[in-house]
Amino acid sequence: MLGMGGAQLYIPILFWMGMDFKTEAIPLGILLSLVSSLSATFIYSRKRLIDWHIAIPFGLAMVVGAPLGTWVNVVVSTRAVIVFFSVLTIMGALLMLSGWTPKKKVMNPTGKLFLGIFGGVALGFDAGLIGRGGGAMVVPLLVLFGIGTKTAAATSMFVVICSTSASLISHIVAGAHPIWLLWIACAVAVVTGSNLGARFMSGKMKPKGVRLAFGIVLLIVALILLVKDVWLA
Repeated sequence: MLGMGGAQLYIPILFWMGMDFKTEAIPLGILLSLVSSLSATFIYSRKRLIDWHIAIPFGLAMVVGAPLGTWVNVVVSTRAVIVFFSVLTIMGALLMLSGWTPKKKVMNPTGKLFLGIFGGVALGFDAGLIGRGGGAMVVPLLVLFGIGTKTAAATSMFVVICSTSASLISHIVAGAHPIWLLWIACAVAVVTGSNLGARFMSGKMKPKGVRLAFGIVLLIVALILLVKDVWLA
């Protein structure tokens, strides 16, 4: 519904349920993000909400950045990864809740190409490092450069597919611990939820509602994660 793969929610919840943050929660969160993005992208594509001029270069550039972020994830501490995860989540939330946009907006095809390439590499690195598809930052970035809120959320879903595919492969190679029965069961549940959310957003939800829900959800998750697993840990 919000243009996020969902890893912002999956990973903290799985971690709080007892999974190891780096070898279990992050890989499963990435898988579920990939599944939900695939399901939602199919619906958004049929509704013609995706801006392919920016989605394709952005997604391909994220594939380049994601393995680099995964490598850094392996060598840094779990607490550092959690802090970085939370800070970027708060930044995305505040950008969306503020409603601020620059006076100069990138709307032409050339501007979208450059935004996709440079933004994709940077956010791909972020996705590989903290196990997210990048939607939490892709959507605010696109909105800031003049893309409509609903189009930004829909376009983000294709971008998330690219980044999560690269991140998932990288994390499995780096030593993830799959629990296959659990992974399959979660994936089935996520397909159902993502279909419902995508249909609701594309049909009934207003752009302002997307912004508000996006910001509030991210802010709550980030603050809980910082308090529970950094400050009180």
